[in-house]
Amino acid sequence: MDVGGLADREYWWRRRGNSRTHSIKLDVVQRFLAGETKADLATDLGLSSVQLLEKWVREYRRDGEDALRPPKPKGRRPRSDSAVLSGEVWELERLRRENDRLRAEVDYLGKLRALENWGP
Repeated sequence: MDVGGLADREYWWRRRGNSRTHSIKLDVVQRFLAGETKADLATDLGLSSVQLLEKWVREYRRDGEDALRPPKPKGRRPRSDSAVLSGEVWELERLRRENDRLRAEVDYLGKLRALENWGP
């Protein structure tokens, strides 16, 4: 399908705005490396300048195809049910240790009181 002189991919590119997929970036870089000019590619794709294309080519040459993939999300991943469960198990174990420590403290204080009252 040809829409307004643009092939399907370029039409999709313009409609999607800033959403540029890995496959499209890779295709554009490969077209550039095959000999198409930056200006022609930028015009076909509706880019306002060739700087974005230059950046993709530079990243591709430096790090290969993976450089064109979107970055991984930052921060922690959301907890899964098993992670929540393991957190609950950890909390239960912590409470058991605290309970054991408090029992030992009560026993110690009871024996200390008995020694204080035992005097001659």
